[in-house]
Amino acid sequence: MFGKRLRLFNLLGFPVQVDLSWLIIAILITWSLAEGVFPASYPELEPAAYWSMGIAGALGLFLSIILHEVSHAVAARRYGLPMKGITLFIFGGVAEMEREPPSGRAEFAMAIAGPIASVVIALICFGAYVTTTGMDGPAPIQGVLAYLGVINGVLVAFNLIPAFPLDGGRVLRAALWHFKGSLRWATRISSQIGSGFGLALIILGVVAFINGNFIGGMWWFLIGMFLRSAAQMSYQQVLIRRLLEGELVRDIMRTDPVTVSPDTLVQGLVDDYIYQHHFKMFPVVENGALRGCVTTRDVRDVPRDEWATRTVGEITDGCSHANTVAANADAMTALSRMNRTSKSRLLALDGGRLVGVVALKDLLKHLSLRIELEEDDEMAQLGPLRAASELE
Repeated sequence: MFGKRLRLFNLLGFPVQVDLSWLIIAILITWSLAEGVFPASYPELEPAAYWSMGIAGALGLFLSIILHEVSHAVAARRYGLPMKGITLFIFGGVAEMEREPPSGRAEFAMAIAGPIASVVIALICFGAYVTTTGMDGPAPIQGVLAYLGVINGVLVAFNLIPAFPLDGGRVLRAALWHFKGSLRWATRISSQIGSGFGLALIILGVVAFINGNFIGGMWWFLIGMFLRSAAQMSYQQVLIRRLLEGELVRDIMRTDPVTVSPDTLVQGLVDDYIYQHHFKMFPVVENGALRGCVTTRDVRDVPRDEWATRTVGEITDGCSHANTVAANADAMTALSRMNRTSKSRLLALDGGRLVGVVALKDLLKHLSLRIELEEDDEMAQLGPLRAASELE
């Protein structure tokens, strides 16, 4: 979903990041406020005032979205769900969960927390606007407060549409899940509604574009594409989770991993291991004990003229949570960790001892076999995943 991300700060223990795509919308919002919205409402101000209001309005929206997503994250933490962090991107923001909620009740609490926070923000902004207006406060402040009150109200209304993965769609999924006791069924129904809503926005965008509203049509089209894709992806994740339920890493991992001795020269690592096996990470083992990991990035940090004199042991880093997984862990844990860390191989450990390596292509091939054995209309949605595994 995301491209390059910039980490900004931590809030209540949650890392807040911004996808570089969000900078595009931030600039567009600032420009539209400074050149269109505020001049229309307050026509007698100076251009500098409009741009100051535009910047303040964009920053206020930025903060509003963060508080909305932090509310989701706080509710998730209350139910013991680990959070990857909060990321702002071109279509808003998302609190990234590492796994699905444990129950419909937890899903509802997490989903409704964001809109409640936005309602509170809207009420605070409207209250401050009324107070400032009554005190005949500066027009720029009035304008920014009024905008933030309205935009947070719009965010609440849009988010509560019962189309997954919007908050309203998650509330719907929670209700369906609680009613029937099946996360898979609830996700299928709510994601179909979300996919249909996304298609409606796409059609609306095309109509707007044909009628001459190029910018508005483009945004409706892109938002519709995003919602439709996200809804379908969410259901695919539930199907994948079901296929991997009960599967352990040790059942999928390779028990004969290629290891490197710490005495190996860096040049030897490149020639005899990296170019031969085409892996980006190798476990470093000495006398049967795991010393750490060495990666292509570690090699890249060594000047090329030192490759023939420096050893792997000198550039080895200790293994971390990001590149290891317990051999008895659920296979879904390994897949989620690979997705979160963008690593295609994890070392499988048993009591700190290296017992194997699990690779993304092995997980995909295992999923491909499960899909083949359980072929039905729902599993057909995972066809692209099976195709990807066959390309590996």
